[in-house]
Amino acid sequence: MKITVGDTYYTEINEQIRNTADTEIILDKVYGQRYIGCGIKGKTITINGTPGNALGSYMDGADVIVNGNAQDATGDTMNDGSIIIHGNCGDTTGYGMRGGKILIKGNAGYRVGIHMKEYKEQKPIVVVGGKTGDFLGEYQAGGIIIVLGIGVDGIPVGSFCGTGMHGGAIYLRCNDIPEGLPPQVSATSVTEEDKKQIDSIIGDFCKSFGYDKNDILNSNYIKLTANTKNPYKQLYTHN
Repeated sequence: MKITVGDTYYTEINEQIRNTADTEIILDKVYGQRYIGCGIKGKTITINGTPGNALGSYMDGADVIVNGNAQDATGDTMNDGSIIIHGNCGDTTGYGMRGGKILIKGNAGYRVGIHMKEYKEQKPIVVVGGKTGDFLGEYQAGGIIIVLGIGVDGIPVGSFCGTGMHGGAIYLRCNDIPEGLPPQVSATSVTEEDKKQIDSIIGDFCKSFGYDKNDILNSNYIKLTANTKNPYKQLYTHN
């Protein structure tokens, strides 16, 4: 099914997606409509244009391909499925994300992965090909964030990385540890066992965007995890 969006309101777009028996939907001429794919499952949606905020919010098993850029809050509270962006993405990508994966070829904005969480087999994944802004992984409680720094000199993240982090992991493809990490975060160089954990994730990214997996994987990575030595002790005790 092919829909020429133009100035169509997002509620009508989502109704057409839900009501069609087709599982393959192409949206042409998308001009900033919000909430595309909200709560959708069992569909593959290809977007030609620029979707607005909260693309794929609460999505529960659909696959979205964006041939362009995406705006803020992509994958907000997403539960399952995939969002593949052949461009850049805005702030708070993966906000409260609970499952599925978001792959971004270019850069992403501030507060990527804020409040990401996981439960049993549900483990959300965000991969950014370029760089991110400040507060990456803020209050991250679970899941995996990978920032590959393709075409970026130096450390591919902004300031305050991992602020409030208490679960999950962040992998940064670079040689140096970001400055000013909060006390809640521990930083180590990845091991071969760590690389096995992200091998298939890097493979998906490279397959989606035409990169060579060996070139990307066979690099130095810094792994950030929550400091398990009572990172929030200061909230509950005093001297």
